[in-house]
Amino acid sequence: MWKKFENLKAIADTGILLIIRLDDESEALAVAEAAIAGGIKALEVTLSVPNALGVISTLSKKYKDQGILIGAGTVLDAETARAAILAGAELLVSPHVTTSMIQMANRYQAVSVCGAYTPTESVAAIEAGADIVKLFPADMLGPKYVKTIKAPLEQAPIAPTGGVTPENAREWFAAGCVSVGVGSYISKAAQGTGDYSKVTEAAKTFLAAVKDARSSL
Repeated sequence: MWKKFENLKAIADTGILLIIRLDDESEALAVAEAAIAGGIKALEVTLSVPNALGVISTLSKKYKDQGILIGAGTVLDAETARAAILAGAELLVSPHVTTSMIQMANRYQAVSVCGAYTPTESVAAIEAGADIVKLFPADMLGPKYVKTIKAPLEQAPIAPTGGVTPENAREWFAAGCVSVGVGSYISKAAQGTGDYSKVTEAAKTFLAAVKDARSSL
């Protein structure tokens, strides 16, 4: 099987893409490892994390042959995309429609997740070759918005980021989402305590909620 298909399957199987946006390099690494221990198979380290490329490199080397998809988030241009790929990223995520990033991802067969807010942006992302359209910021729109977009754009592979919780996961998947982006519920579960087992448990809780949501549809 082609590696890109395997990487897409990591997102499809769990239904979750974890977003790690933290202010400390070692914390980002610890959170990633704890989340993976809890069952997360796809994650992005945003480039706002100090030494983000170093974190991505460490994680990609450690989990290279374990079916874990390691990616870079907040990728705004082709230059940054290439740097992330060289660091080991096999997933590139942008907050907006970034044609040059998508082209770089496709050139090296990395998974691309491109941010969009409107139907026009969603179509532009698909036409540019994005694998997944990230509805962002989703908390300002809600599941009903996804259902409305999916009516004329049934083919759009939409994944919301922002405002997704274990409690409302079913609503998002019922609206037609292919996966969901999850941030602080998991990534900040250990803040204030330094107990990263809480990150592992948060990951398990969210994964169970997504599994239940999908099975009930």
